[in-house]
Amino acid sequence: MNNRLILTSLSPNTEKDDIVLALKLIFQPWCWKNPTLELEKKFQKYLNTKYAFAFNSGRTAFLAILKSLNIKKGEVLLQAFTCNAVVNPIIKAKLKPVFVDINKDTLNIDTFDLEKKISDQSKIILVQHTFGMPADMNKIMEICQKYNLILIEDCAHSLGAEYNGKKLGIFGKAALFSFGRDKVISSVFGGMAITNNEEMAKKIKEYQNKLIQPSCFWTFQQLLHPILNNFLIIPLYEFFGIGKWFLIFFQKIGFLSKAVKNEEKQGMIPDSFAKKLPDKLALLALNQFNKLEKILKNQKEIANFYQENIKNYNFLLPPNTLGRIYMRYSLLSKNKDTDKILKKARKQKFFLDDGWRKTVIVPPDTNQEKLGYQASSCPNAEIIAKNIINLPTHINISKEKAKRIIDFLNKNGN
Repeated sequence: MNNRLILTSLSPNTEKDDIVLALKLIFQPWCWKNPTLELEKKFQKYLNTKYAFAFNSGRTAFLAILKSLNIKKGEVLLQAFTCNAVVNPIIKAKLKPVFVDINKDTLNIDTFDLEKKISDQSKIILVQHTFGMPADMNKIMEICQKYNLILIEDCAHSLGAEYNGKKLGIFGKAALFSFGRDKVISSVFGGMAITNNEEMAKKIKEYQNKLIQPSCFWTFQQLLHPILNNFLIIPLYEFFGIGKWFLIFFQKIGFLSKAVKNEEKQGMIPDSFAKKLPDKLALLALNQFNKLEKILKNQKEIANFYQENIKNYNFLLPPNTLGRIYMRYSLLSKNKDTDKILKKARKQKFFLDDGWRKTVIVPPDTNQEKLGYQASSCPNAEIIAKNIINLPTHINISKEKAKRIIDFLNKNGN
C-alpha cells in the first residue's frame, strides 16, 4: 500500500498474502476441501461455542437467527448509531425496530433509555459492541431477565473482544459476526451466526441448508475487490482522488460490488441478500482468521499510540476499557465541524471518512424514516453522529502513518 496515502476503508486489512490468495482463487475452478466447514469449526473453538454457521453476510446471519426464533410479531430494541444492514433483517423478519439512544462515552446502547423504551411488544434486545467496545453486558442481561427478553449480540465490530474475561458473542442466546470489507477480518462479504442453544442451532442449520450459493460472477466480484483496490484504485487515490472515480465506475458497470446496495438504504432487501458463504470466500476469511492475533495486536498498538500522543483538547478520546478491541479509534470533536476537518485531511491524503457519521443509521444517505427512525428520539446518537471522526487502526497503519495523523489533528480541529 502507498506510503503516503492513508485510508480507513477499501479492504484495509488486506496484505500481500490475501491478494495472492484472491488471484489464485479466481483461476482455481473449485476447492478440494470444505473450507466453509473448517471456518465454522474454528469459530466454535475460538469462541467456545457449540454451533457456528457461515453465511454470505452478517445480515444473512442475523436474519437466520431471527427466523430461528419464530417470532411472528413484536419489537426488536437496538441502538441508534448503527448500520442499515442491521435494521433491514429486522424489517425482513416482519418485526419492528425500536431505536434506543447511546452512551456518549462507549457509543453503545444506553441502558437507562433501553428500560424506558421497553413495551409489551418488546421481544428482543440486539446489543452492538460498537467498534469493539464491549457493552454493559451485566446490566443488559439483568434487564433481559427482568422483562423476559431475548438477548442477541451484534459482534460485527468486535471479533476477539472480551467482557469479564469471556469472548463477546457468548452472553446472549445467539450472536452474529461480519467479514465485510472493513471489518476485523474480511472476505469482502461474509458472516457467521453462533449459538449454544440446540433448538436454535437446528433451525439455523435448516435455514442455511435451504439457501443457494451466490452466482459465480458474484463470487468473482468479491475476489476481484482486494486485487483491483490494491493494484489500481488505491494507488490512483494519490492523483487528486481519481481512485474514487475508478471505484464508482467499476461498481456502476457491475465489476465490483457495493458494500451496501441502494435498496438497503430504503429499507428493502436485494435478491442477493440471503445466500450461503462460497467456499472461495471462506478461504479468504480463514486466511485472515489465522492472522487475527496479529491484526488485534496492531489495532491496540496504534490505538495506544493515538491515546498517548493526541494533545488537541478539542478532541475527546475514547475510554481504554479492559477487553476492548479497536476496529476504529473514535474521536469526538468539540467544535462539531467534522466536515471541515475531514476536508483538510483529504488535502494531506488522509481519507478518514468511513461513512460512520452524520446520521444515526449509516451510510449517511440512508432514508432514516423508512428504516423506522424518528428524528430527535435518540439525541445523544444524533450529536455523536455529527461529531465523530474515526481513525484507522488496521494492519496497514504503521506508527509512522499514525504519527502523521496525530500531527495533523494536533494542529487542526479548532
